[in-house]
Amino acid sequence: MSVYEAERPTTSPVRPAGAPHPAEPEPTAGTTETGATTAASTTAETTGAAQEAPTLAQLTAELAALHALATAGPGEAATEAQHRRGKLTVRERLDLLFDEGTFTEIEPLRRHRASGFGLEDRRPYTDGVVTGWGLVDGRRVFAYAHDFRIFGGALGEAHAQKIHKLMDLAAAAGAPLVSLNDGAGARIQEGISALAGYGGIFQRNVRASGVIPQISVMLGPCAGGAAYSPSLTDFVFMVRATSQMFVTGPDVVRAVTGEQVTHEELGGAEVHAARSGVAAFVHDDEETCLAEVRYLLSLLPANNREHPPETPCDDPVDRRCEALLELVPAESRRGYDIRPVIAEIVDDGDVTEVHELWAPNVVCALARLGGQTVGIVANQPSVYAGVLDIEAAQKAARFVQFCDAFNVPLVTLVDVPGFLPGVDQEHGGIIRHGAKLLYAYCNATVPRIQVILRKAYGGAYIVMDSRSVGCDLSFAWPGNEVAVMGAEGAANVVFRRQIAAADDPEATRERLVEEYRSELMHPYYAAERGLVDDVIDPADTRRVLIDALTTLRAVHRTGPARKHGNQPQ
Repeated sequence: MSVYEAERPTTSPVRPAGAPHPAEPEPTAGTTETGATTAASTTAETTGAAQEAPTLAQLTAELAALHALATAGPGEAATEAQHRRGKLTVRERLDLLFDEGTFTEIEPLRRHRASGFGLEDRRPYTDGVVTGWGLVDGRRVFAYAHDFRIFGGALGEAHAQKIHKLMDLAAAAGAPLVSLNDGAGARIQEGISALAGYGGIFQRNVRASGVIPQISVMLGPCAGGAAYSPSLTDFVFMVRATSQMFVTGPDVVRAVTGEQVTHEELGGAEVHAARSGVAAFVHDDEETCLAEVRYLLSLLPANNREHPPETPCDDPVDRRCEALLELVPAESRRGYDIRPVIAEIVDDGDVTEVHELWAPNVVCALARLGGQTVGIVANQPSVYAGVLDIEAAQKAARFVQFCDAFNVPLVTLVDVPGFLPGVDQEHGGIIRHGAKLLYAYCNATVPRIQVILRKAYGGAYIVMDSRSVGCDLSFAWPGNEVAVMGAEGAANVVFRRQIAAADDPEATRERLVEEYRSELMHPYYAAERGLVDDVIDPADTRRVLIDALTTLRAVHRTGPARKHGNQPQ
């Protein structure tokens, strides 16, 4: 038996006229586990004709009792145990996710058909997963949610088939899919049937990728192969202290490597938010987590054939952002936090940052400009001076691909000194990982706008959606520097011999540095060559971006005729 099995089995109400329910033992008169009087006993007491054929009213009463039993779950003891773990029940979670009274459940009476290891005596309704659809802020969303109280949410054949059906319906209806994960992995007693069930989920995750938004919410354990489904979806939410994800658990790690590690240390929310990059969002409790899932859905289209929903904007589109003149220092070597800059530009300062704790030297966020959802990619000068490294490239590349898949325009805020140098970066594959970001931008067909805030050097300038790789419009602030490298480094290379031969090498170097800067790095050099569309007043950035996005909204592009590209590994 799975270590996460529910505390006790669930029985079903008896049929009227004393007939046993299919696959159930002969019933006895009385009440069900939920305390409801059975239709059969009521009929016998009121009519005295237990052998008469049941009426439609009686059959309907039985149906209501069955539904009530399925909704109630395995009983108060299991519910109390769930609450003691600091977790909500499956129905409580669905109530938080959906608009009140809008959830429609399918296959609530589904039960497994497995036998052996005592399974034939334990056949609860729902089989440990609740599936259906409802409304989130009035928009259709599909969801499945594990019920940890039943077999610990472990997946068996019937359980998987319910999920398969729901995923197929979501894809066919063109509506987002949310999974509320709280399960112990494959149901060991069902063997290969359980494993095949996971395979069907993975296949559907991939087929729906880029077609409908897929969001995974981790609300409990997720071990073994079960961890791969969330990693195939667009966003993963986790809750601190109660959710964990790992392919091999602490016991296996200890047996194989001798390392002592707890569940939380191995696969807790903080680990996946800051180190592995698996979790895009982390929250302290389930209520906050599910509220943020609802908000994220409000920013996204239902599918890849639609644009994100527009909302009324009370923030003036022509609002001047005077604070930007103070937030961003003119000196290119001084650090600053890009987050207040983004907040100053977007509607009402409302920003949803993705992977906030992972690869923090680049910021990826969803926000609105003029009521329209946009994806923002920005270098973060307060972390490693905003350089691009392996993890930053991976993070930004996947975000760009997501935005492109779901018709979310891209705004790229550039202040980058280059790629992070070092043996570890080179041996770790910065070439191929950096190429992922380059590939993502070059492949994107959504409207793309670049804004150069200060410096943009070398290959990192190209990779950050430069005009040469296809951005639609490029703007720059006064004081911007676009060059192969900084003036000091460039002068040391270009004028190496002159500096070495000079009577005063340091004075000569300083003079040549300034000469290089004035000739090739002045703010209007790129504009003169058409690589920047205009140099703008920073305070006008919001107005310029909204006007450009409005203009580009009707732009439609198609990629080349091909099955798919082969992006860098």
